[in-house]
Amino acid sequence: MDGSTLNTAPFRDARYAPRALEVERSQGEGGETLILRNPMPYSDAVRTTTAPLARWAAEAPDRIWLAERDGEGWRTVTYAQARSRVEALAGGLAALGLHRGQPLLILARNGIDHALIAYAAMSLGAPAAPVSPQYGLKGADLTRLQHAVERLKPAAVYADDAEAFSDALAAPFLAGLPVVVSRNARPGDVAFEALLKSSPLPPTAQPDDVAKLLLTSGSTGKPKAVVCTHANIALNAAQIEACYADPEPPVLVNSAPWSHSLGANAILHMVLHRGGTLYIDAGQPVPGRFAETVRNLSEVATTYHNMVPAGWGMFVGELERDPALAAKFFEKVRVLQYGGASMAQSILDRVQAVAVRTVGERITFAAGYGATETGPTACNIHWLNARSGMVGLPTPGTAVKLVPAGDGGKFEIRVKGPQVSPGYLDQPEATAQAFDEEGFYRLGDAARLADPEDAAAGLVFDGRLVENFKLASGTFVAAGALRVAAVSAIGGVVSDAVVCGEGQEGVGLMLFVDAKAAERLGAPDAVRAAIVEGLSRMNAAAKGGGGRIARALILDGAPDAASGELTDKGYINQALARDRRPKELERLFAESPGEGVMVFS
Repeated sequence: MDGSTLNTAPFRDARYAPRALEVERSQGEGGETLILRNPMPYSDAVRTTTAPLARWAAEAPDRIWLAERDGEGWRTVTYAQARSRVEALAGGLAALGLHRGQPLLILARNGIDHALIAYAAMSLGAPAAPVSPQYGLKGADLTRLQHAVERLKPAAVYADDAEAFSDALAAPFLAGLPVVVSRNARPGDVAFEALLKSSPLPPTAQPDDVAKLLLTSGSTGKPKAVVCTHANIALNAAQIEACYADPEPPVLVNSAPWSHSLGANAILHMVLHRGGTLYIDAGQPVPGRFAETVRNLSEVATTYHNMVPAGWGMFVGELERDPALAAKFFEKVRVLQYGGASMAQSILDRVQAVAVRTVGERITFAAGYGATETGPTACNIHWLNARSGMVGLPTPGTAVKLVPAGDGGKFEIRVKGPQVSPGYLDQPEATAQAFDEEGFYRLGDAARLADPEDAAAGLVFDGRLVENFKLASGTFVAAGALRVAAVSAIGGVVSDAVVCGEGQEGVGLMLFVDAKAAERLGAPDAVRAAIVEGLSRMNAAAKGGGGRIARALILDGAPDAASGELTDKGYINQALARDRRPKELERLFAESPGEGVMVFS
């Protein structure tokens, strides 16, 4: 399919509400500051996380809320069943001594029991505090979990599988806490099924109560515990809903971890808020674990699909190879979305090409933008779109301040809105530093206007300010934007890249090769040739030294999730990846480059 055919194919109706934007401009020392506001109304009637459960249990009691794999079939829970079980679990947790303001530490993968007990705790006004399973699974470095426990100060623990988390549960820093377990309970543990037999306790949580404590990624230091109130989460779901003119409940297959706000709030709670159905996907966007995602999507026709860029990079190859999978996937889906990192345009174009070939329509590609501290959704694309790299415009009721950050139309992004967290647990200084003098939260990211003459065209993500660096010449390198451009230029041969070069003469890349692409190309020389061709083409079009690649090196293997190098969301922690590979970094910038180092003039 040629580009002209792809670009002229019609879009399927995404059922978006009209786009709305107000722009305020002011002059400062660094240049013109913009404040973008979305005046679109949204409902503020729902202000606790458990109120939607009561609504849908009454209005659609037999509709499935959650489903998870059970052998070849699915274990499901309806809205009426979920409400009954949440109230029973709340009564059981209260009997164990969990009360308002006392966190429930959750060591569990995504699952029905996980969701039920999290909402039970929140219904009491007790914060749900899910941490990444990587922190506590067998073989993990428990210092990360110990830091989390010291920060969160939980009053009880839930684990989906006591055997899987046996080392963590036996650690001294969890000694004395009541432990609720769904499977493989140890002596003294409280069985999840037993807790379901407790006397029910209706929700008592209030909008200003803390609903969740979610840890930051820790990419710029030790993780902080972000305070997410009931109102923060509930109103952010209402803001997202207001972006659509779509009364139909969504159907999703999703694997985003509930230890992060994308999976916990923008997916799980958004589905609950809109009365939809979520099929919990146990697959992961890594070799050996992605087949489960493909299996699920071959069975369930979704109306909305959100996946990290690494997942889309793997899934598009499956769609291209399997017409039956493509037919099922594109049957009902109206909106495709990526999050957690920027995605290469080449991947987006390949997905659209399969869609046009399969159903004769393009499917709009959205992207959300924000952080744990912003609900997470501060901005999203809520109009028909086929361009990668966009982060959209503010959600209804949100204001985004764009503060000049260097030359070339780059802005620092700051956010204010009802979804923004009041701050960090027991860290008043960090909280104060996170907000500017007008109460806008500082995300530490950069953006630019897609069209400098028309703010309504949306914002383009321009990298993490903390990831950016300067070369020895003083040339500034926007690492995030360069990473996306390089991966896109290479065209699917690599799954990701680590941008290097602080204080060096030029930019270097450490590359992770896509396993499927390597298999398709065959000989290592063919892989190398594809990389050289793509980066040479990118360099020829680059306008400055900070946008050119001087050297590149192919890494063995894949990013290491256990170390935290690859986050749960599929995004590479650039600083950690560099720190873990000192020998490769030395090879990349050696005065006399050795075998394997690609050098570009």
